[in-house]
Amino acid sequence: MKYSFLFLFLLCIIPHGSAQNLICSPKDKEAFNSKIMAISELDKHDIGATVVAIGKTFIGIPYVAKTLEIGETESLVVNLHGLDCTTFVENVLAFSLMVKNHKTDFNSYLNYLETIRYKDGKLNGYASRLHYFSEWIANNEKKGLLRDMTSEIGGVESSKAINFMSTHRELYPFLKDADNFDKIKASEEFLKMQSICILPQDNIKANEHLIQSGDIIALTTSIKGLDITHTGIATRESDGRIHLLHASTGSMAVEVSKQPLAAYLKGIKSNTGIMVARPL
Repeated sequence: MKYSFLFLFLLCIIPHGSAQNLICSPKDKEAFNSKIMAISELDKHDIGATVVAIGKTFIGIPYVAKTLEIGETESLVVNLHGLDCTTFVENVLAFSLMVKNHKTDFNSYLNYLETIRYKDGKLNGYASRLHYFSEWIANNEKKGLLRDMTSEIGGVESSKAINFMSTHRELYPFLKDADNFDKIKASEEFLKMQSICILPQDNIKANEHLIQSGDIIALTTSIKGLDITHTGIATRESDGRIHLLHASTGSMAVEVSKQPLAAYLKGIKSNTGIMVARPL
């Protein structure tokens, strides 16, 4: 993604936390304030309903790829005007934590976003970002933010070599740096030893009643070296079925899938199933 000079000029880069950088435009700071006002009256006791309600406030926001690949060093990027599937889920979860914990200030939002996005909650360079979503789920479960429900709703154990980033180094500008590349390879070696549970595509409809609104859905894949290709949020709609609330590469915007999740996945050739994580 190439950013125009005007966009880069508008970005404010200011210290955040202990010697970290924050990248946030004035427009996104305004969007944060508007979002806080919009969600201030949500039910603080039903986390699933809160997650879906917050997610739906983003409907229509454009899908934009690689919004975190900015600058020469890893920074905490705030972008509420262009979301990919992962940053959509991260922002929804961050705002849900704001509601749950009765927070309204920008610094709390930044802390939640950093906690969610980085290994053990700390930004420490490019390799500290949770690039592979199966690791994102596992690490955020370790932090106590969510629970991997896949095994409890019919999932089966699966393992595969995860090495897409190191074998496609040219797709990731930050991997031109040898230190970043070596650290990503080390992360991939660790992931090789970790098995995950997958609810196979053909079993999703039969187990759909076990999925709750607000659950995080991660789409598993047959693509070599990759664990997850897409993610979103489960929402039970008026037809009684689970649909996917997500930043869609089809409509290029945040939307609720027209088809129920099980049918939607049938149209994705490389899809093998899903992982399901429940915010706590």
